[in-house]
Amino acid sequence: MVKLRYNAGKVLSPDVHKIGVLALGSHQENHGLSLPIDTDAKIAAYLGLEASMRSGAKYLGVLYAASEYDYVEHGVHVTPKELSEKRLKPTLKAARDNLNLKAVVLVNGHGGNVPVKDYIPKIEKELDLKIIFNSKIVEIEGPHAGTGELSMGAFLGITDESRLEEHCQFDKCPEVGMVGLSEARKASQGINKGALEVESEGVMVDRDLGHELLETAIESILKDIMDLIE
Repeated sequence: MVKLRYNAGKVLSPDVHKIGVLALGSHQENHGLSLPIDTDAKIAAYLGLEASMRSGAKYLGVLYAASEYDYVEHGVHVTPKELSEKRLKPTLKAARDNLNLKAVVLVNGHGGNVPVKDYIPKIEKELDLKIIFNSKIVEIEGPHAGTGELSMGAFLGITDESRLEEHCQFDKCPEVGMVGLSEARKASQGINKGALEVESEGVMVDRDLGHELLETAIESILKDIMDLIE
C-alpha cells in the first residue's frame, strides 16, 4: 500500500486530513432577478473551498439538496428530516469511509437548513463522526437577496447589476427581502424586520462589503477547523 505524505504541501497540520468540509446551500430558490437560483449553493461552495485550501482540510463539495421552513415558499426544498437522514448522512458516511475522516465542518449558506442542527447529534453518534455546523454567513448576510447577498454575488461574479431596478419590483420578486412573503413575515420577527429594512432602504451593491462578509465567514470556518485539530 502507498504511504501517503500527510505533511506535504501547505497544511495547518498533518491531522487536518482527518477533517472534511462540506457545503450546504440551496440550488433551486428564487433570489430576485439580479442573482441566480443557486446563489446559496455557490456562496457556500466558495466559502468551503477557500477554507479547505487555506487549511488543507478535505473539500467534500456541495450537498445537492436543501430544506426550508414551512412558511417560506420561494423554492424547491425537502424537509429537514429528509435532508438529514436521506441526503446528508449517506454523503458523510461515504466521505468518512473513503477518506478516513474523523470530523466534518458543514458550511451552511441557506437559512432554511438551520433545523438540520437538531439531527446532528444523532448523525454524529451513528457515524462516530464529529460534526460542526457553521452558519456564520447566514447570520451576517442580512435580508434574503438583499444588499449582503448582492454584494457577495458581485464579488464572486454572479450578480447582474443591470437588473437591480427589476430586482426590487416586489410584485415580480416577492422573495427579495421576503417583502412579499406575508406568511413568512407573520411567522418570523426576524424575517419581518429584514423585509421592513428592504422596503425602507432598498438594496445596493458594495463589493467591499461582499468581500468583508465572505472573509468573516471564512475566518469562522477556519477557526472551527483549527478547533477540531486541537
